[in-house]
Amino acid sequence: MSVLNQLSEWPVTNAAGAIVTADGVIATHGDTTRVYELASVTKLLVAEAVLLAVEEEAVALETEAGPSGATVAHLLAHASGLAFDSDEVKAAPGEQRIYSSVGFEMLADLVAAESGIAFDEYLRQAVCDPLRMTSTVLDGPAGHGARSSVDDLARFAGELLSPTLLSTETAAAASTVQFPGIDGFVPGYGKHRPCDWGLGFEIRGDKSPHWTGASNSARTFGHFGQAGTFLWVDPEVGAACVVLTDEPFGAWAKPRWSEFNDDVVRALA
Repeated sequence: MSVLNQLSEWPVTNAAGAIVTADGVIATHGDTTRVYELASVTKLLVAEAVLLAVEEEAVALETEAGPSGATVAHLLAHASGLAFDSDEVKAAPGEQRIYSSVGFEMLADLVAAESGIAFDEYLRQAVCDPLRMTSTVLDGPAGHGARSSVDDLARFAGELLSPTLLSTETAAAASTVQFPGIDGFVPGYGKHRPCDWGLGFEIRGDKSPHWTGASNSARTFGHFGQAGTFLWVDPEVGAACVVLTDEPFGAWAKPRWSEFNDDVVRALA
């Protein structure tokens, strides 16, 4: 797809991307084997592993975790009240959508404790090995410490489009708004009323401005990372898009990402 050629014009040293449909990867750009830092795109992989732990009954969505009164579901949905990078409690569970990276570290610690398997190994066994994601590794915090390639994330995006690891019910819950109607911030994009989130997956909803395109449906879910990375899945379009770069997110990315994603949706249509 020629739309991916836009990545060559971005002010980055390296960029790679892929577009995925139910038929598999239909277009790529750049060196799709190159490994990039994922930053917060890590949370998608971690959420998938935590949800698999739920299905394996190592933990439950209702398991108490994080601040008093919060659960695994609250942590996954950034509704626990925890601060971004500390265990400070800023609100009662379910009251605000406070984006919390430390909440994902707590989830990883919980799964490790309940399963008896170090979380990086749990992620490898539960997600990476079955999907043949051979270049993906979590060697830092569970909120932002993974590295991967476009090839690997395209396989993961295909899994999100057509789940085989999670049950249909769990996969649907992950991409459905949890604790609906609460307000919050998307880092870099300001406050949204409401700020929709699923179980680890940000849901586009009616957010504006947003890192996906205005043409993406409200059901679009995914994540972007401060490393200059993003992955989205649009169930109504029936496609997913992965882009990894080595230029940290900033002013350069906001107009380009939205315009690019609009062009991707148009090209698919």
